[in-house]
This record gives sequence, structure tokens and C-alpha cells, in this order.
Amino acid sequence: MHILLVADGRSPITLGWLESLLTLGYQVTLVSSYPCQPPVGINALHVLPIAFSWISAAPKSGQGKRSAARGLVKSFRKTFLAVRYLLAPLSIRYYSPRFRKLVDQIKPDLVHALRIPYEGMLASYTADGVPLAVSTWGNDLTLHAAHSRAMAAFTRKTLERADGLHTDTKRDMRLGLEWGFPANRPGLVAPGNSGIDLDQVQQVRAPLPPEIEALIPKGHTLIINPRGLRAYTRTETFFRSIPLILEKEPNTAILCPSMAGEPEAERWKAAIQADERVVLLPSLSQGQLWELFTRCPVSVSITNHDGTPNTLLEAMACGSFPIAGDIESLREWIIPGENGFLVNPDSPEALAEAVISSLKDSKLRALANHYNLEMVRERAEVSQIRPGIAAFYRKVVGLG
Repeated sequence: MHILLVADGRSPITLGWLESLLTLGYQVTLVSSYPCQPPVGINALHVLPIAFSWISAAPKSGQGKRSAARGLVKSFRKTFLAVRYLLAPLSIRYYSPRFRKLVDQIKPDLVHALRIPYEGMLASYTADGVPLAVSTWGNDLTLHAAHSRAMAAFTRKTLERADGLHTDTKRDMRLGLEWGFPANRPGLVAPGNSGIDLDQVQQVRAPLPPEIEALIPKGHTLIINPRGLRAYTRTETFFRSIPLILEKEPNTAILCPSMAGEPEAERWKAAIQADERVVLLPSLSQGQLWELFTRCPVSVSITNHDGTPNTLLEAMACGSFPIAGDIESLREWIIPGENGFLVNPDSPEALAEAVISSLKDSKLRALANHYNLEMVRERAEVSQIRPGIAAFYRKVVGLG
């Protein structure tokens, strides 16, 4: 079977899904919404820079209009997102003839878009008669869909056109039906990156470079926030909790990957008068992040919107006790007080209390680590997920 995958070719989620498709023996052509290097093993790469992706893909440093635009986006993230919600649908319509021409030339057996905004919206222009599967990521339907009339209309159009729907939570399968996905068509609930390869997690762990390792205080208990800065992360709640945590647990250091050099994170660090115990780290490789999870007894991820975050599954697989926002999707994975804590995303005090309690209770963490590893093995390990992907595809193309 030849799959035309419409996705962000830079994303670890895309690369994880792609690895599973190639392992299953599919041919894959990638239409990437962002400029990227061709992943190993695919038939061909085509780039359609929809929804102003050229701005986010601009180099982090250097000269030129693109890097300057990227700097403005970082400083005015919320404004950029609001404008993007209004104008991105126009970009989708602009690129739709080129996309349909590609589908006609490639003649895939199945088109699969890995999220609704904006790849699924583009894929909704797939010609009738060509099977289309659509995935949702954790905030497609709870955050993005209703932010403008055009976003809502395109979300509904995408789900009504889809011949199959993959979501990473049961909640989003329910919401997909409410947004127009026909109930008689195939569905799959599975992690967005096609699951966790537990053997790879063990084998690919990588040490931090010496210059990064030197930033981490020695002899401290480590907490990690792996989510960086996003439209749906509760950055204020996280940073306001830090002084409360350090007051009770002063021998603690908080590690923040993907926050070094980010204006918002730097402002918050200054606002709470943080010392060397709050460490803003650069982006890390997958292996380096897994290594940090094994060193951090507690992992914190506070969001208003989420599905099944990869970092949650990775923390669970690596023995880091998860603390997350109390939202519906995460209740599918975390039983508070048993294998993690869920807290009010608006409450720094609740977050601090959960962190302090988990640091003090090594027995709870040990029991949770065993429970979480078994949960990942049973519900999210790639060997469990890949057969379901193959069965889902067969149903979407009418062979199942």
C-alpha cells in the first residue's frame, strides 16, 4: 500500500509514525507543511509551506527577514496565533490546487493527514474516490477548532470528508463525531506518534554535552518540565509554583528544556527572581531528553489543552513521576495519588503541593513507576500499536 502522508516533516510525532509505516512495509510519500530534510526510507518529499510555516521554520539566528519574523513571533506568540487563525485558511485554499495535482500525480492508495490544523484542512481537498484518513492531536478540537469561523468551518469540512479518524484519546473520538465525522466510518484510538519503543528508550539515551551538564546544579533533586512554551501550556502557573516548591524543598533544581533564549521564559525567570536552581535549557535530542527523564524523579506538564502527550508516555516509561493539569484527556492515563497527580491548571499552589508531596513520598513514586511502565507496555508500546494501524488502514481503504 502506498501512503501519501501530509504532516510536519520535522516533528518527532511524524517521524515516529513514519517509522512504523516503513516497518509495516508501506511505501510512503511525504507532503510536509514545513521545509525539512527527506526522512530516510520515503519515496519522495514535497513541501507545501501552508499557514505561514516559513516563519516558524526560519533559522533561530542569522540575518534576513525570515529570522527577524521568527523573533517577532517568539515575542508576540499570542498575537501571531490569533492572526494565524484568521488568515491560515486563506493559505490552505491557495495551496489546494497544488495539493490536488500532487495527489493526482502520485496516485496513492491512501492519503493520511497527521493533524487537522493545518495539514488535515489541506488534505480535505483530496479528490473523491481517494481514501482519506485524518489524525487529531491533543488540542485540535478543544483549542484550535473554534477560534474563528473559518477554523470551525474547515475543521468540520475535514472531519466530514475523512474516511477514517485516528485520535490519541477517547475524548477526541467523541468530539470528532460531534464535529461531523460520520459514526459509521473506521476509527482508531492510539498514541499520535504510533507508540513508544521501549527497547529504543533504553538504547538511545544520550548524555548531555558538557556545556549543558555544567548548568545543572550538582547534588540537587531534579524536576523537569519537558513541554517548553506553547499556546496551551500554563507557563504562569508553572513559574509561580517554583518559589513555593523551593521554599519547602530548597535542595531542588527545575530543568526547563527548550526554554533557553525564549523571551517569555526569561521574563518569568526574572519575575520570580530565580537563581541557578531554575535552569533554562536549549532544545535537546530525543535521547538526551530520555536520559533526563531517568534522572528526574518528577516530571511536570501543566496545560489547559492536551491529548496524550508524547512526553507523558516517555516520562512514564523512564520512571519519572508525572504531574499534569486536571483535564479530561489526561484522566485516561493518570489516577491521582496512584500513578501521578492531576492539579488545577490555574493554581500554582496546587502544583507546588503536588510536587512537594511527590518528592517526599518515595514509596508512592516507586509504585507509580512500576504501574506506569506496565501501562505503557500494554497500551502504548509500538508492538501493540502497529497491528492496529495496519487494521485501521485496511478498513479505511475498504479491505478490512
